[in-house]
Amino acid sequence: MRISIYGGSDATTVAEVVARVRAAADEGFPSFWLPQTAGLDALTALAVAAHAVPSIALGTAVVPIQGRHPIPLEKQALTLADAAGAGRVTLGVGVTHKPVSEGWYGIPYKSVVGLCEEELRALDGLLSASRKADVDGEYIRAHIELPLKIARPGLVVAALGPKMLDLAGRYSDGTVTWMTGVATLRNDVVPRIRAAAAAAARPAPRVIVGIPVCVTSDVAGARERLGPGMAGTARMASYARMVAAEGVAEPVDIALIGDENAVAERIDGFGSAGMTELLANVLGDPDERARTRAFLAARSS
Repeated sequence: MRISIYGGSDATTVAEVVARVRAAADEGFPSFWLPQTAGLDALTALAVAAHAVPSIALGTAVVPIQGRHPIPLEKQALTLADAAGAGRVTLGVGVTHKPVSEGWYGIPYKSVVGLCEEELRALDGLLSASRKADVDGEYIRAHIELPLKIARPGLVVAALGPKMLDLAGRYSDGTVTWMTGVATLRNDVVPRIRAAAAAAARPAPRVIVGIPVCVTSDVAGARERLGPGMAGTARMASYARMVAAEGVAEPVDIALIGDENAVAERIDGFGSAGMTELLANVLGDPDERARTRAFLAARSS
């Protein structure tokens, strides 16, 4: 089980992203994931970081497919993979949320599962040995054969519901989740994606679990400080469903908060539920963040 670092959505310069990647590498983390939000282009920033910081694996968690035709998206991912070198890059994609899909891009959210299937069919073809996409869909047309002999980057899908998990298992290397607890992973996410991957004759899927982590001696104080942010995130419909499925009293209950022993026990629980990689969003005050990163780095070595 790998332990990786979530790079955060607040970086405003490429230099800041490079510094965060270098810090994660220096601390001994095997991988660093950057989200695509309203700021920097994640794939471009990671290409610069890949050149500046060798060895550490890099991924996007995640790039929304809305507004990203699969041909330029895959060419960008392959360019990042070439800059980084073989085995270092994973393209994480997803369908974002209704306010972003409809407010930013003008794409009806009710259509995103069909859109995602066509996008993944094209991406899967472009990642295959043929490097060829041949898709005539309701939402996407993609016909090209790329003359690029770059080592294949990984592909994972932000999948929480059953239809998206089926797509992730069928067309990608796995899933990256958020606001998803142990019970939901064990009972819903992992069995569903494993079954879809097996039916498609694909390898056992990666299950990358994004979760807030805070190693602290002040559990009550940390919960009070982190709770409002998690409650705000849980207003998004897909995350609200994950919180409801987990059966917790409030979203902060899903976070890993406690001393080293308590957090280690929670991590082991996620591993037993099928997690293959912990994507840690390190939160807390400066001392708590330093303590958390030191604990996670030691555990990942």
